[in-house]
This record gives sequence, C-alpha cells and structure tokens, in this order.
Amino acid sequence: MNPFRLALIVLALSTKAFSQPPSAAPPPSIALPSDLDRVLRDYERAWRSHDAKALSELFDPEGFVLASGRPPVRGRTAIQSEYAGAGGALSLRAFAYFSCDNVAYIIGGFGPLSSGPDIGKFVLTLSRHGAGPWMIVSDMDNANQHRAQEPHTSVSGPTPPSTSATPP
Repeated sequence: MNPFRLALIVLALSTKAFSQPPSAAPPPSIALPSDLDRVLRDYERAWRSHDAKALSELFDPEGFVLASGRPPVRGRTAIQSEYAGAGGALSLRAFAYFSCDNVAYIIGGFGPLSSGPDIGKFVLTLSRHGAGPWMIVSDMDNANQHRAQEPHTSVSGPTPPSTSATPP
C-alpha cells in the first residue's frame, strides 16, 4: 500500500488523536521517539536559519506543503522556492504521534517561543525507506486565530504571494 495513503488512513482512524473533547486549553506536549523528534528539531533549525534548501531536504522528493490560506506546493524544488526568504523564531511541540513500519504522523503546535502560546497547529505525515530517516510527505498547518481578510486589489488575477510563509 502507498505509504501516504496508509498514513492518511491511520490518521483518520486513530481515536487517540481525536478522543478529547474541544477545550480552550491547549493539549499538553508529549515526548517523541528520537527519530521522530529529529524531524521537528531539524525543521526548527532550518526555519530559524532561513535555510530553505535545508528545509526542503526534510521532505520526501514528492512531498507537499499545505499551508493555511495558500495553494498546495509539491516537490522539493517548489518547497525550496516557496520558503525562500522565510524563517525566524520557531518552536514546535507534539500533541500526538503514531508510527508503524514506514509511515508516521505527528500532530502538534507551533509558536515563536517554547515558553509562549501556540500561534498555530500542524500535522506532519512521514515516511521512510527501510531504516532510513523519516521524511515529510505532507506538512499541513493553520493558525489558531482567524486572519483578517485581505482586501482584493484586483479582479483580473490572483493576489501575488506573500513574502513570508507560515511554518511548519
């Protein structure tokens, strides 16, 4: 079975990720196995360093970035281009994870400081070949607060992309 499809099935069927009722309090952080934690720490380092190339190399060659309010981006070259010039303070934390054989997911929150509140949340789906490193297959994020609607400046074409991207 395709690792991406299996990861989505596991995510959809996992009662662990969806068993808690909604609340105002953020979910507590959990510790990840070191091989999964490495993905988050490498992502933080690349983002803080404004290193779009290093960030793109954390992704599967056909991986996706599914950022809130933006079209999907697929493949390392497109991801590197999307994140060119982006970066800054970033702290990632996990709420839940699952791994089985060569697929995994991490659900978590992000913010500029580890001691501060989350400004958004993410889901990473991961795959690996054999005992190789985990690679990001998809990175989906969204903000915890609604963003103000940007006014339309033109009806003749799409709005140009923002100069900064939202992690992860």
